[in-house]
Amino acid sequence: MEFEKICEVIAEQMGVSKDSITLDTAFQQDLNADSIDIYQIIEQLEESFGLEFESEVAENIRTVGDAVDYVKSVINP
Repeated sequence: MEFEKICEVIAEQMGVSKDSITLDTAFQQDLNADSIDIYQIIEQLEESFGLEFESEVAENIRTVGDAVDYVKSVINP
């Protein structure tokens, strides 16, 4: 469930097909996301899941899998 919702947010923000996104998809290398794109994605994820990414965590999110792992860890501690 978390993965699908995260893919929707990323697909909308980056203008890509959500079917092309995997857990290994890297924000910068695969999606050509810059820091503003990543910030906006994180903001949307915070709103969608009702949580807050800690700044040190947000800085270390490199792949979609990183984002999924963090969201899961907060939702299901």
